[in-house]
Amino acid sequence: MRIGELAEVTGATPRALRHYEQQGLITSARAVNGYREYDARQAVRVRNIRGLLEAGLTLDDMRVFLPCLDGDVTAGPASAKGLEVARDRLAVLDARIAAQTAVRDRLAAALRQADETA
Repeated sequence: MRIGELAEVTGATPRALRHYEQQGLITSARAVNGYREYDARQAVRVRNIRGLLEAGLTLDDMRVFLPCLDGDVTAGPASAKGLEVARDRLAVLDARIAAQTAVRDRLAAALRQADETA
């Protein structure tokens, strides 16, 4: 299937698909005319990539999951490295949330103070 077809069946954009390919997460063959051609297995892989991205992982994090991206990533036992990557990503997200909460709290306090002096 061509890139537009893969995009349609996976919900990804052609730009995202090209990026995934550039990152080595998916592969394609080139037709004589230079168009990318993907086999049906790449659709499963792209859906798994998108699911892991939605779960908060990055494309760099995804490399550890390459061996299981062609099937049901939740079906098999979790690998120690996969769990480590997920825990590290969760820690990063928790730190970002804490930082944003602190900024929000400072802004809310400044607004309360402004309202009291107005």
